[in-house]
Amino acid sequence: MPGSGDGAGGMGSPGRITPAAPDVAGMPMRIAYFDCFSGASGDMILAACLDAGAQLGLDVEALRGRLAGLGVGGYRLEASRIRKQGFAATQVTVELEPGAPRPHRHLRHIREIIDRAALSDRVRREAVAVFTRLAEAEARVHGTEPERVHFHEVGAIDAIVDIVGACIAMEMLGIERVYCSPIPVGSGTVRCDHGLMPVPAPATAELLRGVPLAACEESGELTTPTGAAILTALASGFGPMPAMVLEQTGVGAGRRDGQTRANILRLLVGRAGEGAGEEADEILVLEANLDDVTGEVIGHVYDRLFAAGALDVFTSPIYMKKNRPGTLLTVLAPPALRDEIEAVLFAETTTFGVRSCLAGRRKLARSIETVQTPVGPVRIKVGRRGGEPVSASPEFEDCRAAAERSGRPLREVMALAMEAWRARGQG
Repeated sequence: MPGSGDGAGGMGSPGRITPAAPDVAGMPMRIAYFDCFSGASGDMILAACLDAGAQLGLDVEALRGRLAGLGVGGYRLEASRIRKQGFAATQVTVELEPGAPRPHRHLRHIREIIDRAALSDRVRREAVAVFTRLAEAEARVHGTEPERVHFHEVGAIDAIVDIVGACIAMEMLGIERVYCSPIPVGSGTVRCDHGLMPVPAPATAELLRGVPLAACEESGELTTPTGAAILTALASGFGPMPAMVLEQTGVGAGRRDGQTRANILRLLVGRAGEGAGEEADEILVLEANLDDVTGEVIGHVYDRLFAAGALDVFTSPIYMKKNRPGTLLTVLAPPALRDEIEAVLFAETTTFGVRSCLAGRRKLARSIETVQTPVGPVRIKVGRRGGEPVSASPEFEDCRAAAERSGRPLREVMALAMEAWRARGQG
């Protein structure tokens, strides 16, 4: 909730997905962690999801049935169990049927396909977000507008299947929030439509702005634009593995064989919250000193920053050169949103520079519980450590609405909500 002061909001800017809310009634959230040991591509992400879902009824037949809702034909989706350099893994291939059309597509064509497809709202929203991220990155690389980007391989059938299939698979796995390790990109060069390019390819580098990269001695392209787009559009954070009770693991295999490491992507799925201790991730801290901006303007900047996806925004009084009073504006944001946040700061304030650094963050495992009070239901946000509740607070908007309905003071309604929560043996 913007302005809540806990710095734990979701990613809400265009082209990025706001994480799903935790299960109600204290059910721990199901989370996924992509361990990009050897990079990531669209087919590796999809294969890892299929591998993790083998015991949950998520197989290639079920996925084919859901993908049929796209209304796009001319291909065959195959999944096979293989050994990739000594590790058991699943590998996915998308084979075009002989004579199948290969139309060139722009972003609007992709949106039209997804909009008219028989897909859930979540899958539709996430798939559009991934393609929008790709279009924005390609547009920056080529100096054009996202709607004018010619998608080349991205608009091809295999990319559509990989992206939409990954979104479907994560929904079928019941994943509510995604995290990702630092990402290795590889080294050397890669051949693409525009000739020989250094690794990471230009679009991949754009997509990974603000994301921690992992050192890797492996040569070649480890992370593709499609893989980078899926992870940066859907992940809530990049860094160490969050605390979880592990339920499933999956391993997706890439096409090539690595020289120094197996070309595999590992997916770990589990429950956060009850018994899972704390969550950990990495956030971006941005600061700017302001000495000639009014309070009204700063209030407007708050709104713009939250709309761009900031997790939290706050100000502190400071003294600047010649003892001039000023304001220190601090923004907490997902690392992948660096460009969007800096754009707001430069456009809406008079600052000439923005400082930034990455900071590790540990958070209480969270859940939302609903209690019944004499003035109606109220949601309680509960923070747990080691499975034990250490913090709880009633949702302000629920309490305000109940106070208005009942005519009772707001603080009395908040007290009633906490009493009801404690009466359940939680406090």
